[in-house]
Amino acid sequence: MDKEKPGLSGVDNVQRTIAFSNSNTNLRTFPSRDPRVGTAPADSFSADHNNKNADDTAKNIDITEHLLSLEQVCTKYSVQVNAARPQDSFGLGNAQAAKLLVENGPNTLTPPKRKSALQKYIICLTSLFNLMLIASGILVYIVLAIDYKDNKANVYMGAILIGVAFLNAVIEWYQERKSENTLAALLQMIPPKTHVIRERKLESVQSADVVVGDVLFLRMGDKVPADCYVFAATDLKVDNSSLTGESEPQEREPGNTMRNPFEATNLAFNGTLAVSGSAYAIVVRTGDGTVLGQIAGLTAGEEKAESPMSHEIARFVRIIASVALLTAVVFFATGMGLYNDFAFSINFAIGTFVAFVPEGLPATVTMLLTIAAKRMAAENVLVKDLQGVETLGAITCLATDKTGTLTRNQMMVTNLWTNGTMYAATRAHNDIGESISSGNITGVREILLTSTLCCSVKFDRSDVPIDKRQLLGDATESGLVRFAFSRLTGDFDEVQAQHTKVFEIPFNSANKWMLSVHKLTHDNGPLTLMMKGAPERVLRLCSTILYQDRIIPLTDAHRAEYEEMYQYMASQGHRVLAFAQLQLDGSAYPENFTFDKKRANYPETGYTFVGLASLEDPPKHGVREAIGRCRSAGIQVIMVTGDHPLTAEAIGRKINLMVGETRDGVAARTGQNVNDIGEDEYDAVVIHGESIADMSDADWDLVFRKPEVIFARTSPKNKLEIVTRAQALGHICGVTGDGVNDSPALKKADLGIAMNESGSDVSKEAASMILLDDNFATIVKGIEEGRLIFANLKKSIRYTVTHSIPEVIPQILYIIVPLPPMITSIMILVIDLGFEVLAALTYAWEPPESSNGLMKLPPRKPVTMRSIAMLRARALRHPPPPIDPHTGQPIKPSRISQALAAVKAPFTRVWWQDRLERPEGEILVDGELLSWSYLEAGVLSTISLIVVFFVVLNHHGISPRQARLMAKDTSQNYFNKDSPDYTYNGRIFTGDQQFYALNEARTGIMFSIYIMQVFNLFICKARFRLPFGKFMFRNVRTFYGFGAGLVLLLIVTYIPPLNTVFNSSYKSIPLYWLIAVGFGCLLLAYATGRMLVLRKSKPIQWNQTIDGLHMHPTIWSMRQRTKSIDVVV
Repeated sequence: MDKEKPGLSGVDNVQRTIAFSNSNTNLRTFPSRDPRVGTAPADSFSADHNNKNADDTAKNIDITEHLLSLEQVCTKYSVQVNAARPQDSFGLGNAQAAKLLVENGPNTLTPPKRKSALQKYIICLTSLFNLMLIASGILVYIVLAIDYKDNKANVYMGAILIGVAFLNAVIEWYQERKSENTLAALLQMIPPKTHVIRERKLESVQSADVVVGDVLFLRMGDKVPADCYVFAATDLKVDNSSLTGESEPQEREPGNTMRNPFEATNLAFNGTLAVSGSAYAIVVRTGDGTVLGQIAGLTAGEEKAESPMSHEIARFVRIIASVALLTAVVFFATGMGLYNDFAFSINFAIGTFVAFVPEGLPATVTMLLTIAAKRMAAENVLVKDLQGVETLGAITCLATDKTGTLTRNQMMVTNLWTNGTMYAATRAHNDIGESISSGNITGVREILLTSTLCCSVKFDRSDVPIDKRQLLGDATESGLVRFAFSRLTGDFDEVQAQHTKVFEIPFNSANKWMLSVHKLTHDNGPLTLMMKGAPERVLRLCSTILYQDRIIPLTDAHRAEYEEMYQYMASQGHRVLAFAQLQLDGSAYPENFTFDKKRANYPETGYTFVGLASLEDPPKHGVREAIGRCRSAGIQVIMVTGDHPLTAEAIGRKINLMVGETRDGVAARTGQNVNDIGEDEYDAVVIHGESIADMSDADWDLVFRKPEVIFARTSPKNKLEIVTRAQALGHICGVTGDGVNDSPALKKADLGIAMNESGSDVSKEAASMILLDDNFATIVKGIEEGRLIFANLKKSIRYTVTHSIPEVIPQILYIIVPLPPMITSIMILVIDLGFEVLAALTYAWEPPESSNGLMKLPPRKPVTMRSIAMLRARALRHPPPPIDPHTGQPIKPSRISQALAAVKAPFTRVWWQDRLERPEGEILVDGELLSWSYLEAGVLSTISLIVVFFVVLNHHGISPRQARLMAKDTSQNYFNKDSPDYTYNGRIFTGDQQFYALNEARTGIMFSIYIMQVFNLFICKARFRLPFGKFMFRNVRTFYGFGAGLVLLLIVTYIPPLNTVFNSSYKSIPLYWLIAVGFGCLLLAYATGRMLVLRKSKPIQWNQTIDGLHMHPTIWSMRQRTKSIDVVV
């Protein structure tokens, strides 16, 4: 039902403007809300919004049949119809339909192109990290080929490095495959059927078999299977929300005066739902040719942006590879200079390169993301892309649809005004009115009965309780029926059966009311007339009013009170309906009286005004708190909806999306002219979709600087542009939505989030993440989880990379000093792929350092004036590729050109500007992390292992000086079993003694690295706090991790047969491990002092508190008061 506001006829009448001025730009104006009311006129809720926006979109739609007459359409598609008696239409012939099906194909959307399982695996395998591991494995085999005798262990090491790359790709591929299979299961549905007339027979056929020219029979509850031309209809209304975002059902009838196909009253589109009435229509487009198919085509044309995690991991790999390659080149030159031995130098250079590669890190990162994805699956979030888990925590802008995403897409009664009293039907923090304590209250009883009896809503079934049934019909009427049966005791079906309907005039756009006569006995007769509809129209037909338990003449005082109550309800963004009744005189209207609509032999005036009821599409439970927490976390939340601007703003103010004043609001409060209000005086803007096409770059900058933004009356093209504009400013943009109209933006966004239960198949395909329970509040958990994943990934990388220096420095000392080979390739594998991976994986379960700390921090890449300036400066340094004049697409350079450009890049000024530019915000691997891992903890750990190494050798009688001299003597090959004896101070060291002494020292090195890393494991837990306290021990898996690592080392050390393989010694004495414990305590003390210094020099920047946020649970504010109520009927 629609309401009508006196003096306001439509959207254009209530538009005022918000002006954005800039010294370098022309003035732009944007429609905003009218300060006089808080919602749109009811008439504007129907399909009456002519806007340029829709016209632009319509240019891409090839449907023109709405401009043709019925005869022209029939001629075009060779179909025979009977407009007067549509049920007698001939339709298409069966042979003709079969031929068209073969020619045009089935009425289905072409599925998006998918890569084969092998192609997807190759993509996973060829990630930069895996390529680096494979390259390292190949280099190891090159070393083996150069000197097989001294590098036999490289047979295992090369195989393991390459195997780890393949295994890591398998893990990532399996997780993505699993998500795809889950999505495929969600999209598998029973093929829908539809009714068509062929050769004068009404048949039920598969929707996929519908062809152009088919005559469809649509009825309430049917999903429209194709774009069709309506030539006969009875009160047909369609729900276009999944296609246009418009929450109100749209009337469809023969005849049309609109040029825009989206506003044509004689077109029904594929994918929409018939919510009331029935109609006959001719199919004019099927499959990909429908509007739905063309929007899906927009989705297919959008390229998926690289996730922030992918970008930063690639950057980290480039850093590691560059450092490793540079080090290898330097030490190759050093080896050549010292020994002039090419084979030895290349062997040494490759060994140094491999030592820099954190072999276990790729598997650690993949497993961390996989575990996080499983944890989110437990929260009903399906992650299609592993790295999308972290992207959710990085978003700076969340653009969300309204209908079905923020709201329930289910109308709900909020207030009643009847008998001179205002009642509150819901429990809200700002409710006015009394509680409905009983259904027998005068006036309330009449509204409940009118809602029950004077309606066209149907139930899908009658063999289950009322609250389990699906309501088929108009959303507003469904809300009234739902409210009525929640208040009635006894059998709701019996009420309708007892008071049968004897006459009805359905709602239509001309009358804007519905009238029905029922067998409801009263003192003067057996029949009662009931009416509900637009308040002004209903009031105009009334001469009396139910007031203070009496029916009295309607006076100006009553009208003034009515206007006040109506204004209040409308200002809340609610839809308002009026109710009236008339007890028909039994002498004039006996029980068997025959009413006739054409003769109008029913009373048309003189009704009794019963009252008003307001309804709204309420926010979903948890939405208000979710948006409040998002904003408190520094995320800009933007509503993008097809609804009226005033409706969108009213909802926005209820869910913490908008708490500040608009320019109009400031003007109304201060009494100033709207154009005199400065940019810094208001924080909220509501942008009409028709203004988007005229907005300049400066206008977009001004819009996104505002913390509270709503875009209303938007098209799919608008939503796509909003996302593109946000990304152009550096926003990591998330988009939520459930409709087909959301799908292009879902794919374009850094993270598209679709709804499962209410979402369309197209939107699920386009999204990177799906909320399985449609709970918007789950996004907050996801954001917190994403931020926690980033924090834990950073801790894990900080921890893992620290052992690189203790592995590299011994290699360098081996050739520079020289010293005996302190660490071997197989030992590096034990460290990197053994206890290090086990310990690093425990960060996947690491809780946050404080309960709310992560959500009080700004996004890690906040959009600031500096970041925007840097982004634009970089864009100027890298001009876009030229555009092909024929296709309008960028001309991509050839692969040879790209390769040549990559080679030349390091010798250009632009390349160095990009590399030396300090990034804004926090990155995964930054200078502070590298400093700790390589220069601080890494160096201290190296000193520890060197001390342990020499103490153990000294225990066997070999001093550091003698170890150096023995290693330097290239004429003899010491420290092997077959080495010659070495005499020092009269003591003879046989080859066996040298070999076992070295292996025992090497064992000490492994335990030294392990013990230092155990201390580092706990130190890396603390990013903002001192590395002390209970939070350090909340993750019990930490103990499992380093406990398993200790068991592995003990096995490698104290099982003698393994000593040969791993260069360890079962004679190793644990006493020497205490040296590493001492250095670990020193590392802990250093980390504590370091944290104290950082607190002073770089204090934590917390988000500012946002005034006006209401964080009480939505479930309490929207819960209906369902106390025990008895209704006497």
